[in-house]
Amino acid sequence: MSLNSKSKVLFLATVYTHLAAFHIPFMRLLQEKGYEVHAAASPDDGGKEEVEAIRARCWDIPFSRSPYSLKNWRALRELDHLFEAHRFDLIHVHTPVAAFLGRFMAKAKCQGPVLYTAHGFHFYRGVPLKNWLLYYPMERLASHWTDGLIVINREDFEIARRFGFEPGRNLFYVHGVGVNLSCYTSLPSKGQYIRVDLGLSHSDIIITCVAEMTPNKNHILILKAWKKLAAKCSHCHLLLVGKGELMPALKKKVKEEKIPRVYFLGYRRDVPQILRESDIVTLTSKREGLPKSIMEAMAAGKPVVATNVRGSRDLVEHGKTGFLVDLGDDEGLFFALKSLIENGELRKTMGKAGREKIKDYSMDRVLNEMEAIYMRYLAL
Repeated sequence: MSLNSKSKVLFLATVYTHLAAFHIPFMRLLQEKGYEVHAAASPDDGGKEEVEAIRARCWDIPFSRSPYSLKNWRALRELDHLFEAHRFDLIHVHTPVAAFLGRFMAKAKCQGPVLYTAHGFHFYRGVPLKNWLLYYPMERLASHWTDGLIVINREDFEIARRFGFEPGRNLFYVHGVGVNLSCYTSLPSKGQYIRVDLGLSHSDIIITCVAEMTPNKNHILILKAWKKLAAKCSHCHLLLVGKGELMPALKKKVKEEKIPRVYFLGYRRDVPQILRESDIVTLTSKREGLPKSIMEAMAAGKPVVATNVRGSRDLVEHGKTGFLVDLGDDEGLFFALKSLIENGELRKTMGKAGREKIKDYSMDRVLNEMEAIYMRYLAL
């Protein structure tokens, strides 16, 4: 289509960290096609500088992750002002609160088409009833303001169909947010070896979890299993990569219970290298959409032990690319990790199978999928 300098696309999420972590490649895709990319989110958790670094125009909107927060009324007013000042040819919304408010206000202000990527609906089998009572009606209502719905796992795809979305018309399955496969196989720069930094040998076994330290990521389950493992496997080490509200409590638990060889690495920019040097990767979330940390682990050729939840089971094939364990089953987690610790050949075989499977989720493939969706709606 013919473009001009006023052709604009808006990416909207509750916090900039979400946009910075997952959507910069898609912003760049649209910039390369001549669109002016804008981003709107709360700056409270950081991430804004990374978005601004690609020359996206940023608008601070004080969203709160909690749907009960009064801050969201102010966010709604700020959105009203933004949509009064600018008309966007396409709006791509993410995360439940921002997506709900953004879709409502976009339609109220006669903006261009609205795409919504559901990174994992907050209602699903096994979730507390309050989630169904709150988020299910929200998504039902917002479906009327959604021109196109993008889902990243099979369970959400079926839920979306029950909402009335039609595959190929306004419902699209995309292979997550994509993973750059080459980042997990290339050699590191000098001095970036995590084993050297931690004083570990090549014969030591490293188990790594890359996850924000929040209740949903369920680090307590890992520590329960690890306490037993550490007593039996003196050559094994647990790396916890990420930060979050629960970090102080988790550190306190490790110290008080004298759980050995647990390393809190915090936020890291060298995750690909950490994964390359790891032997096993684990993720014990209570809920997932399609976890990028598992995708990255598979790209690095590592076996994965994960909880058997939506999204994680889309990626991990039990007994082939890793193991799935039930939520709360620390014994199952212990035995799954122990079997991989004791069998180097199994680690190698599962890692190779995971590397092959993750090719379907490569960044190149996902960029192509998203480009087709964007162009479909930008042509309207």
